[in-house]
Amino acid sequence: MMFHVFFVFLQKILYLKTMGIVKIKDKSFKTSIPEAEILKKVQVVADRINKDYEGKKPVFLAVLNGAFIFAADLMRMITVPSEISFVKYASYEGTTSTGSMKTLMGINQDLEGRDVIIVEDIVDSGFTMVHMIDELKKKNPASIEVCSLLVKPGNLKVDLDINYAVMEIPNDFIVGYGLDYDQEGRNLRDIYTIVE
Repeated sequence: MMFHVFFVFLQKILYLKTMGIVKIKDKSFKTSIPEAEILKKVQVVADRINKDYEGKKPVFLAVLNGAFIFAADLMRMITVPSEISFVKYASYEGTTSTGSMKTLMGINQDLEGRDVIIVEDIVDSGFTMVHMIDELKKKNPASIEVCSLLVKPGNLKVDLDINYAVMEIPNDFIVGYGLDYDQEGRNLRDIYTIVE
């Protein structure tokens, strides 16, 4: 009896895998963008960056946690001299009852006069990105550009110029290739969309 239950469980897992469906916690996700397609599109953006920054030495600021896989793949495709730092928006408690504030942490180099490229996993409403750009402007860089793996244009709430968008997607909940659902699923090679 126990063997039969285990066998049925294994069959279900194999079926879900062949159908491109994964289960994370209480939700199911189906494959929407395979890794091979992602990498082809990342290469297109990397080629544009290589052309646009020929003769320059940009600083890439990869936003943790979600952009680490995208940043690694992108950087292997960058041929111009460049630097990379990993930054994070961290909350800190204010001294008043207004709650937590967000601040940009992890910038190790002087950005004055440098060309900065923010590497982000996904731009949704755009509010965080606008705040980040405003903070970076205080460091007097020569330029600031955004390179985002995914953009949800239907959900943008601010006017934001994303010069290097790898892909535009609808307003779906996604996971994989660095993006998470409740901190799980970042390790999936493909991008998955939630199954309602």
